[in-house]
Amino acid sequence: MIDEILLAEPRGFCAGVDRAIEIVERALDKFGAPIYVRHEIVHNTHVVDHLRQRGAIFIEDLSDVPPGATLVFSAHGVPKSVEAEARARGFRLFDATCPLVTKVHVEVAKLHKEGFEFIMIGHKGHPEVEGTMGQLSSGMHLVEDIADVAKVQPTQTNKLAVVTQTTLSVDDAAEITAAIVTRFPQVRRPKQQDICYATQNRQDAVKLLSGQVDVVIVVGSPTSSNSNRLRDVSVQLGVPSYLIDDAYELQPEWLNGARRIGLTAGASAPDVLVQGVIHRLRELGAVSVRSLDGVRETMNFPLPKGLKTNAQV
Repeated sequence: MIDEILLAEPRGFCAGVDRAIEIVERALDKFGAPIYVRHEIVHNTHVVDHLRQRGAIFIEDLSDVPPGATLVFSAHGVPKSVEAEARARGFRLFDATCPLVTKVHVEVAKLHKEGFEFIMIGHKGHPEVEGTMGQLSSGMHLVEDIADVAKVQPTQTNKLAVVTQTTLSVDDAAEITAAIVTRFPQVRRPKQQDICYATQNRQDAVKLLSGQVDVVIVVGSPTSSNSNRLRDVSVQLGVPSYLIDDAYELQPEWLNGARRIGLTAGASAPDVLVQGVIHRLRELGAVSVRSLDGVRETMNFPLPKGLKTNAQV
């Protein structure tokens, strides 16, 4: 018998995801379908499918975008070369890059002018990493783990700085940063933590949740870095944890013998999916639902010019 579902707080959409989705929605409202989006706007299957049904077309190559079209960059950011090509082709352009990712890009540009090289902590192939690495033509070295730190060969070590993907495990990033500092004691660490507030808050909430439950369910798509990290956090704390796109993927055998089920959602997962999982858990015998105390998020990011309402101008 499942006695209780405990909900992590905060969970689900963050301000950057809210903004990115709203940019596509408003572009569709204002300019009509189709609206082209480079890469998935955020890494969630249901969000992408909903926008596709409304008329968004998701592409990876700008050659797939016809002349005169409206193009949106995803929340993950893009390399300088992609931005330059889009402007040269004359698309109506809206940038949905999360402002916290943009902050990393700005810091990279500033320090590059001062002669710095960079060590970036992140996952190879992730679009945010490709976007940040693509801010420079050279001088950016990617490390995915502590073993990679030993392989880095910068051209100089007097001016070396660390930047990170914003959706990493906070603890893993700290361990890799420590290894970088050990090897390069003069390295410049970020003035503020690059890992975003929402990623930090959701990981802290899962740590609190994991100590009180028998199983953790994370709602999020397998392509979502921050959702995967939430599962990793609870697994590292010794609690069985499963990542699911929606309630249909929930396997009853995962819950055998569990009295308390922990439930959270990645920053790109809409709350309607969480409610669907709660409904399914009630069908499987859950008696009550309780939200844990947690950080209340009030962050809000403005929309780009051309998509603001009169009240936002």
